[in-house]
Formats: sequence, structure tokens, C-alpha cells
Amino acid sequence: MAGYQQVLTEERDGVGVVTLNRPERMNAYTARLGAEVRHAIFSFDARDDIRAIVVTGAGRAFCAGADLGGGGDTFTRGDGRPDADPTDLSVDDERDYWELNTPIIAAINGAAVGVGLTMTTQWDIRIAAEDAKLGFVFSRRGVIPELSANWIVPRIVGVSRGLELLITGKIITGREAAEIGLVSAAVPAAEVLPAAMDVAGDIAANVAPVSAAIVKRLVYSNLGDTDRKAAQRKEHRLFGWTAQQPDAREGPLSFLEKRTPAWKLSKNGDFPEDLFAK
Repeated sequence: MAGYQQVLTEERDGVGVVTLNRPERMNAYTARLGAEVRHAIFSFDARDDIRAIVVTGAGRAFCAGADLGGGGDTFTRGDGRPDADPTDLSVDDERDYWELNTPIIAAINGAAVGVGLTMTTQWDIRIAAEDAKLGFVFSRRGVIPELSANWIVPRIVGVSRGLELLITGKIITGREAAEIGLVSAAVPAAEVLPAAMDVAGDIAANVAPVSAAIVKRLVYSNLGDTDRKAAQRKEHRLFGWTAQQPDAREGPLSFLEKRTPAWKLSKNGDFPEDLFAK
């Protein structure tokens, strides 16, 4: 991959791993870090041999929010802005993370506050350290939550809890986050990455890539769809399409033959974009 300065990447059996790598600053967010994370994720998503993506942090934190080294100019100078991408790593793609075709799992191994937490809400599955400190602390820094957190967080945890988290900016633990559904699981810190890799590995080995892509895209699409019947028609149309594909034969056969499935379809090349858009 590209010559990253603030993230590391590796591949493990069909899983792309992105590690925020500024441990001396608790992986505090910079424009460079944000651009590298986006570039790495989009690069993994473009590859059919990568079936799931895991993002974690080096050292004891996941991401301690915007790097406040600029003091009062932290936000006005651009380092705190998630859209201030260095031109050498810009992704020529206007899609958002939820429009990609690869499941993205956040392995929140330690503190995740501010943008360090909102970035994970753009992804699909979150696993956190039980004692990790999590918080949407923007209102305590004179700004507001970004990366569409004001849209997605109330949909994840409910309006009342969402407003409490977003307005107060209070810190909660990973265990508390699991109790309210902000993350799907909370485990001891040393087990966060292994737990995330177990989920990712299961997806990579056993889940049809196009099926995963369609489910991911449908769920996010349905969050903004007020017409349940229209959503059901789209779902029915896509189910019918999948039922006619070779993976719909491979799934039952591999189960009956007690073997790992050999999926035929490409998550990108065979995605039924025309049917999805109707």
C-alpha cells in the first residue's frame, strides 16, 4: 500500500487490518491520520480478496480525539477537520464508508473520544475494551459532533440516550457502551483485537461477499427510508437476484458437504448496483 506515516496496514487471511500508529500521542487525530485511514480502508475495499476490514489503535489508546497541540487554533487551523485530506492521499471517490461493500469492524482497544469515537460510528461493528473511556466530547471543546454523529448515534442508541451522549459529552466506559448498544461487545483490553479478528475471520471464511455487501448497503439505505413497503420491495428484488446466482447454490452445498464455501461472486464487480438503485 501507500507509504503511510501515521497508520500501519497488514493482511491476515482475507482480513485487512488498519492500525492507527501515533502511540506517543495516544493516536490523536490529525488531517494526515484521517486521510491515511480513509485511503487504507478504500484500498482494502477495492480488493476482492479482502472480505472484512478491522481498524484498531497502537498502544494503550484507540484515538484520543483531535490532536490539541495547536491549542486554541486546533480547529480553526484545520488539523481537527476530518475533511482536511493531504492531496497526496486523497481518495478520488465521493462515497462514504457506509456505501462501501466490505464490512468494517472497529477494535476500540482503549480511549476513543471526539473524532476518535465518531469515526467508529461510520463503520459497521464496534468492539470495545471494557475499561476504555469513550465520549463525544465536542460540546466541552466549543464545537459540535461531526462525521454525521448527530444523525447516526440516536439511531444506534435511541434519541434520549443519543441526545444525552452528544449534548453532555460525558465519558462512559466500554462496558457501559455495550449496555446501551453503542458497541456490540465489551471485552478485556487484551482481547479486543482478537475478538474483532474472530468476527472478521468468520465473515472472510463463511459469508458470501456480495451478500454481506447487499445487507450492509440495505441497512444504511433503510435508515433513511420512511417508506417501509418500498424498502421491502427493494429487499425482495435483491433476494430474488441473489437466489439466481451461483453463490446461492454454493452456500447450501458447502453446508451439506461440511466444507468452507468457495464463493463465486465479486463483492465489487458483481454487486447489483442497478437493482439496488431502483
